[in-house]
Amino acid sequence: MSLDKSINSGKERRKQYRGVEVYCKMCRNHGSCDYCRNNRLHNANKRLARFNDLSKELDIPAEQNNE
Repeated sequence: MSLDKSINSGKERRKQYRGVEVYCKMCRNHGSCDYCRNNRLHNANKRLARFNDLSKELDIPAEQNNE
């Protein structure tokens, strides 16, 4: 069944792009623009920042390593 036939018979279930997705291909599924990428990776970025903070707290100064 071609796409035209499925649209005419009402069996097409895909949704049209809405909002900015209509105008910008970069903002579609798993977008690669800065805004979309930051939204998608928000939790990963928070975990990375928390890991960096913990590693700084546990880091021993170089002077104490020599003794």
